[in-house]
Amino acid sequence: MTLPFVHRRALLKAALSLTIVLPSFAPAQDKPIEWIVGYAAGGGSDVVARTVAAQMSQSLGRSIVINNKPGAATNIAAGYVAQSKDLGNVMLTADFATLAANPALFGKLPYDPEKDFKPIGLLARFPLLLVVGPNVPAKNFREFQEWVRSDPANAHYASAGVGSPHHLAAELLRERTGLKIQHVAYRGAAPAVQDLLGGQVPFGLMDTASVQQYVSNGKLRAIGVASARRLSAFPDIPTLAEQGVEGYEAYAWQGLVVPAATPAPVVANLTKALQTALVSAPVKERFQSLSLEALPGTPEQMASYARSERERWGKVIRTNNIRMD
Repeated sequence: MTLPFVHRRALLKAALSLTIVLPSFAPAQDKPIEWIVGYAAGGGSDVVARTVAAQMSQSLGRSIVINNKPGAATNIAAGYVAQSKDLGNVMLTADFATLAANPALFGKLPYDPEKDFKPIGLLARFPLLLVVGPNVPAKNFREFQEWVRSDPANAHYASAGVGSPHHLAAELLRERTGLKIQHVAYRGAAPAVQDLLGGQVPFGLMDTASVQQYVSNGKLRAIGVASARRLSAFPDIPTLAEQGVEGYEAYAWQGLVVPAATPAPVVANLTKALQTALVSAPVKERFQSLSLEALPGTPEQMASYARSERERWGKVIRTNNIRMD
């Protein structure tokens, strides 16, 4: 059937307008997705991103490139993503620091944790271990406390950075025990662990993804677990609560977010790919080897969790007068 000229002209005009409108809503499929991590390569955050990205890439049919932007308690990475206009092609590991601690630590941030991002979903929860290096004689928490009190001038602890879960978990421990310990901040867990191994800093509350292999081979000694329960990988290491720090519990955790203006269909597609990745055999096996807990769930669940953590740790930060500016 031959269409009237006016109808053909209208159809052609509609088709042309469609080709103009679509690119503004759909990500460029011929370029990789940039996954920003606010910590140095080699640490737990980097391992999680690379492990999950490999599986998400398969679901999405697109390559994902990890881009490490460490520094300023993840603010550099978070600001970069919050201001990005490359919608559908950029996402961020938004963690404990980004979404829970930094709003209380800084008077001014290069992003708003609620308004500038859309959550894709939680990634993982990292148990924390109180580990000591080769120069610390303590084999349990009682001996650790005795060591700190006998030599407070050398009781320095490493963390992945100011405001990191490693830092705030140690401050919470100091608050609960009255121990006089001093903070040494690093630009990520990986360099902190290297100095723990070398004896330049004596101890730290570090995530299992960063230290499990060194605890297993005896290069670092774990003397307490910050979780509510013992870890299946280290059933002989008691929790700190078991060793007298009543009610003590702290974790590192991470989620995945995109810029707030990212269209809903793109968010839904990324969420589906993330959930598929978190229950895949390669991710489950890798997480298990690092004692990580995968946290599959909805974007709404991630938003609720981040709000509750922001309230909880904001109190710790204010109580201990911890500031970054």
